This record gives sequence, structure tokens and C-alpha cells, in this order.
Amino acid sequence: MVGGIGLGVCLSFVALLVVGTYSAAAGLASTVGGAVGLAKGAVPALYQPIVQKWGNLCPAINPALLAAQLYQESGWDPKVVSPADARGIAQFIPDTWASHGIDGNGDGKRDIWDPADAIPSAASYDCELAKYVKDVPGDTTDNMLAAYNAGAYRVIQSRGVPNIKETQGYVKTIRSLEKSFAAPVGRVQPSQQAAGAIYYAQQKLGTPYLWGGEGTPEQGGRFDCSGLTQAAYQTVGITLPRVANDQYNAGPHPARNELLPGDLVFFSTDLSNSRAIHHVGLYVGGGYMINAPYTGAVIRFDKIDAPDYFGATRVTKDGAAALPSFKPAA
Repeated sequence: MVGGIGLGVCLSFVALLVVGTYSAAAGLASTVGGAVGLAKGAVPALYQPIVQKWGNLCPAINPALLAAQLYQESGWDPKVVSPADARGIAQFIPDTWASHGIDGNGDGKRDIWDPADAIPSAASYDCELAKYVKDVPGDTTDNMLAAYNAGAYRVIQSRGVPNIKETQGYVKTIRSLEKSFAAPVGRVQPSQQAAGAIYYAQQKLGTPYLWGGEGTPEQGGRFDCSGLTQAAYQTVGITLPRVANDQYNAGPHPARNELLPGDLVFFSTDLSNSRAIHHVGLYVGGGYMINAPYTGAVIRFDKIDAPDYFGATRVTKDGAAALPSFKPAA
């Protein structure tokens, strides 16, 4: 990033912008309804057409929901095997695959390891479960997700999402992650934690960059880019993943002209793939961010408009909490 600006001027500038975060909140509202598209680059380009197509298989699912499930299950790794022997990008157990796997790409084979079969099979299985619970009171998609986790019988017996902590957590996780994969259809609701995160980052201006830095005493209080954003949001009770490309999924994605102070802004070597994100900063308004740029530099203000600007995330507590605990493959 290029274009640092004077520190004293910027501190006053940021103070005004942070106050503006809350006055702007009154005029913003989220729009719901309509067809659900995928946020720019949220799904790796290789899988985006399949997820977009099969995510519209039935009314109970949409492309963003299907993407959220796949990301939560495998982090887009088509070769992963779980301790329970769940396999591939959709994490099917072999017995479940035998009953529910389909030939998604029409090549005459049902291959649990092939995303062109596994992703359609995940969508098809979701839709089967939705049929089983279609007469259960409540939200059909929530009931379908509960059936995915706990079984359709328990959902039918409970007349909705059963009172099982794991199942309720799974439903909340997927619905929260869904928002981070969906292209917004209206303005994204503002964050109430933004001011605190910016305040923390301001205190670190001028601190030398350290690759892998998380601000510990042993590291001299130094940070790299994602270490700084992680620490800033930790001070307001939100735990972000350590790596920049994982932080991208911690909430919905405002457009460039809808950015507010506190949004995370991302930069990628591949503008079609969030897994190629290499840098993150904390937006402060007026086209500037606070960021830890690179070795030899200090934490500073930089312009966000650059050829590798990828997009932004408005961090939410639920969005951050929904992120998988594993480190997805890049």
C-alpha cells in the first residue's frame, strides 16, 4: 500500500469518523428477500459455478447457505478426511454417500472425492431433508439444518429445532456464515464494536511491523497485518481467526461505497478468490485504513484504493464465532 498521511492530522480525522459511525447507523438498514447471490470471491473460483447452480436446487437452500456448509465442513479442501472418516469437500461418511451421493457432473460415476459430484450431492441431501421436515412448524431451512445435524426424526419429534446444544449451535453457525457468503442485497448493518477496534489500532500507530507478530511482550508489542486486526477486535470481545483470508468470512461484505469505520479491508493476489488474500487493514473512513504493511515499515495510515483491493467485511460477533476452528487450506 502507498500513501501514508500525517499522524496528528489523522488522529483528529479518525475521531470525527468514529463519531460518524453511530450517526450513520440510524440511516442504514439491511434489505432481505430476493434471489441470493454469492459475495465476490467468497467461494473459490473453481467451485463458484457449481455452488451457484446447485445452491438453487430447492427453496430451502441458496448458494450462500450451501457455501457456508461446505466451508464449515472442509474449508474447501477436497481431500480432507475427518477422524470419523468423513471424506472430501462435503464431508460425507461413506455409508451416507452410498445412499445419497449423486453423479453431479453426468460422467457416469459417483465420486465422493470429486467436488463436481460431492457439492451437488450435498445440495441434494439438504433438499431431501427439507422434504422430510416440510410439515414441521418454524423455519424450513433451520429445520433442515437441524435434521442434517441431529436427524429428521428428532426434528419431527421436537416440532422444530430440538433442544440439543450442538444442534442449535450448528443451525446458528451455518445461518451466521451464510451472511458472509451472500452478496448483500441492501446496505449492511453497521457494527457497534467498530469504535473500540479503531481506538485500539490508533494506539499502535508507529509500532514497527513484525511478520507473525501478535503484539506479545516477547515480540516487543509488534504486529503483522492480521495480528493487528485480530488484537483490535479482541479488545471489543470478538475473536477473529489469526490469518487474513479467514478473517474475510467474519461477517457480511459491504460495497466499496458503503464502507464504514471499523470494516476490515482486504487485498488479494487473485481478485476472484478470497483464499488468495494476502493483506488486511482496518478502515477508518475517507479512503484510508490503519494497517501493518510489511517488514521495515510501521503501523500507519494508507489509502485502500490499490489494484489488489479485494473487498471488505463488516465484522459481527456471530459471524466471527461461526468460523471453523480448523485452518482451511489456502
